[in-house]
Amino acid sequence: MEHAINWFEIPVADMARAVRFYEVLTGAALRRESYGGPGEEMAVFAAGGGQEAITGALVKNADQLPAQQGTLIYLNAGPSIDACLARAGSAGGQVVVPKTQLPDGLGFFAHFIDSEGNRVGLHAMA
Repeated sequence: MEHAINWFEIPVADMARAVRFYEVLTGAALRRESYGGPGEEMAVFAAGGGQEAITGALVKNADQLPAQQGTLIYLNAGPSIDACLARAGSAGGQVVVPKTQLPDGLGFFAHFIDSEGNRVGLHAMA
């Protein structure tokens, strides 16, 4: 097993608002799709690296609700977490744990609340 994680889902209440937020945050377009039954939508994060790439989606359905507690995922903030944190704030998110250094060689992390009320983490090496 190369990766412990291969897919993640972030629940949303308002897909258009969430897509705008995450496109500003990541600087990349999300691919919108329909799936399942009526009203079930997803917006898939772009990932390079072919089939082995780890990616996920924003999902809107009746069974998944945004939350600040529970499982916490960390998005890759690229080479530096600072620019991503600035974009989170400008997109309407709220930083709740500022850039924090991890032990030697593990980089930095931060947490924010997204446009939907989810707590999401960021990780970068600088």
